[in-house]
Amino acid sequence: MPLLHPSRCAQRVTASLPSRTSASTYPMFRRSISSSQSLHSASGSHEDHYDPPSGWLWGVPPGQKYQKEGWENIWFWGFCGSLGLGVVAYAYKPDTSIQTWALEEARRRLEAEGILTDPGLKKGDVKAQNTE
Repeated sequence: MPLLHPSRCAQRVTASLPSRTSASTYPMFRRSISSSQSLHSASGSHEDHYDPPSGWLWGVPPGQKYQKEGWENIWFWGFCGSLGLGVVAYAYKPDTSIQTWALEEARRRLEAEGILTDPGLKKGDVKAQNTE
């Protein structure tokens, strides 16, 4: 098998590629991405909103007090309150698992057949139940 030289292969590949021409020579390729006119806002809403890094944690230099924004307290109490309510609701939710239902159903059937005694009865009542 003949050895392939990378430089010769690269020359063949680049020679076989079509030459690049600008899009201005072909008017069909000159097309804007959007068909609508660009609108410019007078309020400056399209300005850069990026704050350059200052090097301070949360942008507050030492010795200055952080001033909260208006939404921060509402968000904190709403988030923590809903989290607390969720924990309480999860702790007191009813047990609806299939295992619990099957255990209760088996206990009920065994009590109905007389194999298992009712756990709510006292020991004296168990003797009275067996003699009846």
